[in-house]
Amino acid sequence: MANFLSPEALRLKPYTPGEQPRDQQYIKLNTNESPFPPSPKVLEVVTTAQVGLLNLYSDPTCKVLEDAIAECYGVEPKNVTSGNGSDEVLAFAFRAFGGEGKPMAYPDITYGCYKTWTALFGIESKVIPLQEDFTIDVEEYMDFPGTIVLANPNALTGILLPQEAIRRLLEADPGRVLIIDEAYAHFGAESLAPLTREYDNLLVVQTMSKNRNLAGARVGYAIGSAELIAAVNRVKYSFNPYNVNRLSLIAGKAALEDKDYFQQCCKAICDIRAWTVRELEALGFTVLPSYANFIFAKSDAVSGGDLYTKLRQRGILVRWFDSDRIRPFVRITIGSQTQMEALVAAVGEILKEAEA
Repeated sequence: MANFLSPEALRLKPYTPGEQPRDQQYIKLNTNESPFPPSPKVLEVVTTAQVGLLNLYSDPTCKVLEDAIAECYGVEPKNVTSGNGSDEVLAFAFRAFGGEGKPMAYPDITYGCYKTWTALFGIESKVIPLQEDFTIDVEEYMDFPGTIVLANPNALTGILLPQEAIRRLLEADPGRVLIIDEAYAHFGAESLAPLTREYDNLLVVQTMSKNRNLAGARVGYAIGSAELIAAVNRVKYSFNPYNVNRLSLIAGKAALEDKDYFQQCCKAICDIRAWTVRELEALGFTVLPSYANFIFAKSDAVSGGDLYTKLRQRGILVRWFDSDRIRPFVRITIGSQTQMEALVAAVGEILKEAEA
């Protein structure tokens, strides 16, 4: 097969998503999906009549969705763009703000797709290690001459970078773009979207997969200055102008409008997360402070790889990364209370086996 590939494609190391097994039923705590269904308002708008319109292309301007996003965050529609999940929006942003003479920097422990996209687009990148406690030290980025990309809360650890630190980065070089990936920003953190009205060099990217329970609909968006949004759209309309399908446009709008359900689901995740942390810590686990819909945890009694394998054997999927520094940890999505009780019970059994 290598004979058919271009040299550029052959050098790529594709991002590995969490497994989606079909061999049996699992409690899926490995891909940071919500345990809750979409808002009832979503079910109301995705009608047979709307399905009947799937023979027609979707609106390339995504007006109905982007107007709703703009209203939700108190910005103008010109300050919003949307895409087929935040992955696509981020990829557009990487292409827009990275390239020849425009390197990019990001942490060593974060979303694996950042490394994939810089390789895909041939962007020079600087990977900056997290501190020993897995926090980001913004001083390490202050003098970087290109675009900075930070997941906040961070994608693997769940640790939050304070707003004051991000302001310092923005103000250190107003001519440098800062991309903040807020896939997990609604589980105890404060979104930085309002800061886009103050800083022209800030692009905030979010998704409806986690906090609005629409992972299967693939709805993501970015908020930023009109100049940054125009740059992202320049890439979008050069690549995939019909990028959000008709049903996702109306589903996303309905989900945004149901604020009560959104807040109810986010609060439930936070409450279940707090319970899970207490239970695991009581079992001797070290759990990093998380502002996301997952936790990053390790035990001195069982390795991360063994814990992943033994949980899988019991029908529970978590995520384990066979990488330096984080090999002892597993990432555990916060599911329903029942699911997390099953997880804690299974972990207790595994620890007892380890002691025997």
